[in-house]
Amino acid sequence: MAEASAVADLVVQGPHVLREDLEVLQLMTGAAGIEPLSRAQCDAYRLHEPADHAGVAEACAAAGYDWGLVPRARTLERVRLVAMDMDSTLITIECVDEIAALRGIGEQVATITGAAMRGEIDFRESLARRVALLSGMPATDLARVYDERLRLSPGATRMLDAFRAAGARTLLVSGGFTFFTDRLQARLALDYTLSNVLEITDGRLTGRITGDVVDGEAKAARFAELASRYRGADGIAVAIGDGANDLPMLAAADVSIAWRAKPRVRAAAMHAIDHCGLDGVLNLFA
Repeated sequence: MAEASAVADLVVQGPHVLREDLEVLQLMTGAAGIEPLSRAQCDAYRLHEPADHAGVAEACAAAGYDWGLVPRARTLERVRLVAMDMDSTLITIECVDEIAALRGIGEQVATITGAAMRGEIDFRESLARRVALLSGMPATDLARVYDERLRLSPGATRMLDAFRAAGARTLLVSGGFTFFTDRLQARLALDYTLSNVLEITDGRLTGRITGDVVDGEAKAARFAELASRYRGADGIAVAIGDGANDLPMLAAADVSIAWRAKPRVRAAAMHAIDHCGLDGVLNLFA
């Protein structure tokens, strides 16, 4: 992207960033100075105008820090759209795995989920196989998962509040289910959602999806549509995800962020956050 050649600062963040580590990084990079950041509930610092970033990735990985080169022109106020995956990104669980766990087949379904998220099997195939295993379960089990097991990822509310204050629209996309995205939309005042509809007959899951399947391409198409609508001449569209079916959406973003992601996704994204909360995303903007 064009911003790669612009003036950029090095952002380093983690649960506990040691001052001596910052001083070593400053020496390694030739940064002009160190500035503390306060947008997120983690230790975060901006190292101004590093001359070199060789060895930074290895040093931060060893210390348990997240890092990123942040162009000064990439300001928070320019963000016009933020899209997030739901399962294991905005929330800490995989909903289908938790539904299956209530039936005693959680490990079987989680194995399929993991393979799909790593990109080892086709997402549509994996979804059909997992949902079929839920056939006959009472629909009330969905409410049990939402009430008893679903938790927001650390920093999620703080991140959303800051992007909303900057004027950004929010999009929640998921290969999961509308039962959960609808409730999260109401709870978090999200602007848009896209997810799959579980077929329910006589109060029980049929083991099928109704309507079009939301896969990686569908996520990317909805993201691109809204980015085109809201980005404008100088806006930024951001995408955050963790699994292989997020890759098309991440590829379509101006700024792509892998959140505690599978290696394949981490390698493809512009930035990766493995140690901070979701609010650490805010520090990737000037």
